Amino acid sequence: RGDGPGTEFKLINNESIIGRWDADNGIFPDIDLDVYDPEAKVSRRHARIIYDGDKFMIEDLGSTNGTFINRGRRLIPGSPHLLADSDEIIVGKTFLRFHIN
Repeated sequence: RGDGPGTEFKLINNESIIGRWDADNGIFPDIDLDVYDPEAKVSRRHARIIYDGDKFMIEDLGSTNGTFINRGRRLIPGSPHLLADSDEIIVGKTFLRFHIN
């Protein structure tokens, strides 16, 4: 939901960083939301998705505006949360849908 509905971000590594691109500081996230976040509510290194063989988890990396799953409570930074197919991930004001293929 937002400026890029239908955009897909494929997870190809065991760990994928969600954030905003910042060449000056050497930050190149795997899931770059810079063009979808005009208000800059997504932190440069906002969260990461971890694949651990049979499960996916998301962990907030100490972001300013938080990470939320299914509109629940804000995730505690550094504490991975188990993801399920079709979970809604909110980072800043950007809404993502997690799908397992």
